[in-house]
Amino acid sequence: MKAKLSLIFMLCCLLTFSQRPSALENGKFFEKDGAKMLYGGEKGAQHFVINNLDLEPAQFHYGIGRERFPALLEPEFQSVQEADENWTPESRFLLAKKGGDIKVYSVADLTRHEVVNDMLDGEPIFAAYCILADLGAVYKRTYADKVFTFAVSGYTYFDSKVWDGLDGFILWDRETESLWWPLIDKAVSGSLKNVKLQKLEGAYWEDTTWGYIKENYPNAQVMKSGLDYERPNTWKRYGDVSDIVKKYSN
Repeated sequence: MKAKLSLIFMLCCLLTFSQRPSALENGKFFEKDGAKMLYGGEKGAQHFVINNLDLEPAQFHYGIGRERFPALLEPEFQSVQEADENWTPESRFLLAKKGGDIKVYSVADLTRHEVVNDMLDGEPIFAAYCILADLGAVYKRTYADKVFTFAVSGYTYFDSKVWDGLDGFILWDRETESLWWPLIDKAVSGSLKNVKLQKLEGAYWEDTTWGYIKENYPNAQVMKSGLDYERPNTWKRYGDVSDIVKKYSN
């Protein structure tokens, strides 16, 4: 298992430092029926409508499709004792803790999934990690009374004025198909444009190591490696989100 995870991490590192394909030059931006579109996959229904996009098309990279990374919907867990053989004390993890709930997600597995939708002490959250920007964090998924489900768009984006020009992944939510750029913590297109991405309060999560978890949180739930799922064809949609835009826009 360690060898497999090391190979995944090495391949991701090689991708990080290779030349990144321009989404604009590769035809990922186009128009259809008078609407501005961004390629989202082999099926036409997967494309993103980006009529109000804030970002510059020339600064988008990749465009592999929005379901290529298996952003998890219902992660499975095991005990610290069961997971111990897979990790060294230095292995990096995101740890989320609230109430009696303690969950940990390895950065090696997050490199593969990039987004894990989950629950923590009854609160909808998602853990995310972008290797290009080395950004790992835990976010809330509830806005007003609505719960959102996040995934990876298949694109990265850079701005020379943001994070020293590092590429960062572009996320999307399944309920409105808005695009979000975590490097500036907000939605950049769709009906939720300008809504602020909400990090979970710092007291409830941290970026740490397996050795620290074993010593301090022996009862933690550890996300299993090698998870996948069948991508859903349809999803619950939220129509009127004006209350969210008003309350959470910055």
